[in-house]
Amino acid sequence: MNQPGPIGVFDSGYGGLTILQALVKELPDQDFLYLGDNARAPYGPRSYTSVHQYTLEAVKWFFARGCHLVVLACNTASAKALRTIQQRDLPAIDPNRRVLGVLRPTTEIIGQMTKTGAVGILGTSGTVNSNSYPIEIHHFFPGCRVYQEACPMWVPLIENGEYDRPGADYFVQQHLQHLLAQSPDIDTLLLACTHYPLLLNKIRQYLPSQISVVTQGDIVAKSLRNYLERHPEMALNCSRQSRQAFYTTDDPADFEQQATRFFGAPVQAQHADLTA
Repeated sequence: MNQPGPIGVFDSGYGGLTILQALVKELPDQDFLYLGDNARAPYGPRSYTSVHQYTLEAVKWFFARGCHLVVLACNTASAKALRTIQQRDLPAIDPNRRVLGVLRPTTEIIGQMTKTGAVGILGTSGTVNSNSYPIEIHHFFPGCRVYQEACPMWVPLIENGEYDRPGADYFVQQHLQHLLAQSPDIDTLLLACTHYPLLLNKIRQYLPSQISVVTQGDIVAKSLRNYLERHPEMALNCSRQSRQAFYTTDDPADFEQQATRFFGAPVQAQHADLTA
């Protein structure tokens, strides 16, 4: 009989902590195991092959530590690696385990939030170039018009602590102008990178007031609760002692220093080697 284990939460770095924060709030009894692949971040500019390889290594790492369910709290990994892992890798590794992403829960409801039918997407180059959001949104809401803008400087700005400083203003304003120039009808803006909520105040500063901004944390958290309710067999395999553990592939001390502003509370981290 398989022992219950924590729910794995994976990101290329720190951004997934904004998702984990929402998961802990929505599911406070659950145990969570977080892993940031900081040593190989960012994933945004990397190839499909590299993102799939790194993400699969992480998934196997979670499975080896007793996780039956893993959430890819990374838009690039969800866009570039999730489908292959679900369809090709999982059946060979363990068909009873599950890997979920952040992309589908968002695209299932984003069309309900727009009155004009025009949605803007802000994401990494990898997420935007994958075209995953337009494809998935059109699947659920065929009438939606989707416009995208890649923001390659945003993650480095955030991870270098510049997200609330004047240096970020130029890049925030530039990318918002590029996106909004594509259509005057955009009334809903999705932050399709888990880092971007840290720029929320600056984003709203340069947006017209009628445009609503959607972040993913609460959406993913409610979706996971719904998933566990619909799959009681998986819920039984997820331990419930209100514990969280944090790992990074880079230096734990550096991770702890940065992670607090993403997670909203101090963390203690350990080192993980995915290639061992």
